Amino acid sequence: MPVLNLIDLPAACPPDTAWMGLDLGETTIGVATSDTSRMIASPLELIRKSKFTAEAAALFKLMDHRKVSALIIGLPVNMDGTEGPRAQSCRAFARNLERFRPVNVAFWDERLSTSAVERFLIDELDLSRKRRAGVVDRTAAAWILQGALDRVRNLPLPPLHGEGG
Repeated sequence: MPVLNLIDLPAACPPDTAWMGLDLGETTIGVATSDTSRMIASPLELIRKSKFTAEAAALFKLMDHRKVSALIIGLPVNMDGTEGPRAQSCRAFARNLERFRPVNVAFWDERLSTSAVERFLIDELDLSRKRRAGVVDRTAAAWILQGALDRVRNLPLPPLHGEGG
């Protein structure tokens, strides 16, 4: 399955299946999941980066357990909208997953997601630096996934058969 535009993702997924959000960091992969109605994203887990095959196996195990039909991968776009090495690395991650098995994938612009999550964890929850380190990546994954879920939910509905055109 090629990478899909977020707008096309719902049609490619069976109804009543969860989606998973990923925040691909240098040393960890933050993982979040949605409910089956795709309304709410929740932080789930942190996968420590090691070898890609181990990362993929851990991810596929989580996907299978939760009957996930798609991945939303945070794409770290530069502030000017260009894609640098980190964005290219995220795209390569998606391509490499495809080598193991077909996966519905869409990207979501994650600009400032980690900063926003850090600010929330400090200002609202008053978490220490040590406690934040354990939750920031998976919370950023939930932030990424929630943004994509909200965008898809706010798409205009297609006209009913025979209406408009």
